Amino acid sequence: MAQKDYYDILGVSHDASEDDIKKAYRELTKKYHPDVNHEPGAEEKFKEINEAYEVLSDPNKKAQYDQFGSAGANAGAGGFGQGFSGFNNFNGNTQFTSSGDFDDFEDILNSFFGNGSSSQRSSGPRQKKGSDLEYRVHLKFEDAIFGKNVDVSYDRMDRCPTCHGNGAKPGTEPQQCTNCHGSGFIVQQVQSLFGVQQTRRVCPTCHGSGQIIKEKCTTCSGRGITRQKNTITVQIPKGIDNGQQLVKEGAGNAGPLNGAYGSLYVDVDISSSTKYKRKNYDLYSEETINYAQAVLGDKVKVDTVYGPGEMTIPAGTQPNTVMKIKGKGVPHLNSSGIGNQYVTLKIEVPRKLNEKQKKALLNYVEAMGENKPNDDNSFFSRMRERFDL
Repeated sequence: MAQKDYYDILGVSHDASEDDIKKAYRELTKKYHPDVNHEPGAEEKFKEINEAYEVLSDPNKKAQYDQFGSAGANAGAGGFGQGFSGFNNFNGNTQFTSSGDFDDFEDILNSFFGNGSSSQRSSGPRQKKGSDLEYRVHLKFEDAIFGKNVDVSYDRMDRCPTCHGNGAKPGTEPQQCTNCHGSGFIVQQVQSLFGVQQTRRVCPTCHGSGQIIKEKCTTCSGRGITRQKNTITVQIPKGIDNGQQLVKEGAGNAGPLNGAYGSLYVDVDISSSTKYKRKNYDLYSEETINYAQAVLGDKVKVDTVYGPGEMTIPAGTQPNTVMKIKGKGVPHLNSSGIGNQYVTLKIEVPRKLNEKQKKALLNYVEAMGENKPNDDNSFFSRMRERFDL
């Protein structure tokens, strides 16, 4: 069997952090999910991505993979590809749900390496963590600079209000599974290349929960979760940029039978501004001054996102000169720094002049030494003749 480079499949380095691995996985599953990508080979790619994440997201499996490669990591595996549950569209907001726990897979390494990797696991029943959700929030340009609190409403799988999440009919309680004695696992011994090895499998009776529900809650059909509306307040920090993401832990879907809540990933979409352009933490704008202000210099009013400001124009300013207004840019995210505003100066050329203005301009030309008495074709002479001055 050919060795698979799971790091290469997810596009991460071998020293990638847990967050980097999870982020890469989420981006790739969005791209190759069969509900979205109908290109040939997309489904196989999607399964391969899930296979890689199943190993690299588990510290024990990752350690075995780093030591023995994919042949060891996949021994005894029943298959991959259930880590992403597809697309939901709640209230017109596109959301993606993904289960990062891979609750249908047990320790696939035990049959190859014995029970060493599972010895660090809890011997108790597994509670399945709920899947993550994603929500896109739309902000005005100024909201990203000054920050604000945004109320977000969405549907999620929440703990059943009738049974309070245990899945049992009110007045009854879940019973301990007699097959696994509440552990959620069945321990077996099998013959392998290395001799008799002890393996641990998910209990087929309780499916790893350690409990049997004889009388199921009629509201949630024994799952312990129902779809409910949830509203939270998301704090938008100063300086956030378009495309960045906020994470609200515990705001995702609840896991079945009192499992932990997943996370809510809030994608930030910022509208553009007609006045300013943003680049990192700096803002760029334009101001128009007249010819006299450019030549003689002046103090002019200038707009900033913080209100009216003032800027000194030096004498002899040329068109498209860029001037800096310090500290009038975007606050640095999660720090005390702040960017600058850069103003490009546009010089207005008048389209029409009255007689007085024309004479004044020609006097300026004459004062600049453009008056050549013996040259009837000079600029000064031509303009005098043209305007009959």
